[in-house]
Amino acid sequence: MQFTAREIAEKIGADVSGDDSVILTRLSKIESAVPGDLSFIANKKYERYLDSSKASAVIVGHHLVSENLTLLIHDDPYFAFMKAARLFNPPKIYPPGIHPSAVISENASVDQTAHIGALVTIEDGAKIGANSVVLPNCVIGKETRVGNDCILYPNVTLYHGCIIGDRVIIHSGTVVGSDGFGYATHDGVHHKIPQVGIVHIENDVEIGANVTIDRATLGETLIGEGSRIDNLVQIAHNVTIGKGCILVAQVGVSGSTRLGNYVIAAGQAGIIGHLDIGDRTVIAAQSGVSKSFGSDKVLLGSPAREMMKAKKTEASVRRLPETLKRIKQLEDKIRKLEKD
Repeated sequence: MQFTAREIAEKIGADVSGDDSVILTRLSKIESAVPGDLSFIANKKYERYLDSSKASAVIVGHHLVSENLTLLIHDDPYFAFMKAARLFNPPKIYPPGIHPSAVISENASVDQTAHIGALVTIEDGAKIGANSVVLPNCVIGKETRVGNDCILYPNVTLYHGCIIGDRVIIHSGTVVGSDGFGYATHDGVHHKIPQVGIVHIENDVEIGANVTIDRATLGETLIGEGSRIDNLVQIAHNVTIGKGCILVAQVGVSGSTRLGNYVIAAGQAGIIGHLDIGDRTVIAAQSGVSKSFGSDKVLLGSPAREMMKAKKTEASVRRLPETLKRIKQLEDKIRKLEKD
């Protein structure tokens, strides 16, 4: 697959500086590109490679110039790179049809445009929408609904009663709708509480590999429209994730906690149960959130605090040995004065 710089610029909404007829055949990193490659710079740390790059063209912001390279200039070079990447890597087309080894209940509904792979199991009352793709070894539980234009990669398990919206992508090994971790302890015995709610995933959500999303004890565990969940994330029962949230690898969200819209939780952040986290709040990596916070906060540390408070605390801790030494010196002086 190849394009001229002019063709790509038209498709991604960029302006061209230099030879717009140069032929581009693939995308490559700026530091290792060769002639024929299209690269990009969206981070200042890579700007140093621009003068020495052998790429034939580079997607850049307005502040960069080059006398040797063709530049595709865009207000948001990373967004432009995404659009170019889609040009060079169009989505795979899966033909409609059901693999003969799939096991599908007579009471299930599978749209005639859907693709059902080998060894898929679809149970009673389940529904698969138009143009959705269910790849090998997936299990779709009883009464679960999968919307239109979804992709379930191999070995995804959707327990009974789940609701999956349109254009949802779920990667391999993810389990949606397993029992919430609910027990009543009585006389030293942990008695399991039936988890009779569901998981509801709204439209345009992408869920990474080996994610676990527990069904609600009552009601629903909700993943809001347009949210992105990275690999190895645990979402407990009755959690509500708002629209457009990003949860990075190994985040854990405990039961009945609510995240507002556009919340970001960085890698390995942990959030205890029954909290409210406001819209657009950012939780830094490895932070432990133990209380509720309002909107537009930046949280850091364990226990998590607003960033400026956390930084002041950390600075004080770093100075602690020196401070203790000074205190000891002052105590020695006081004792000496008292003796005199």
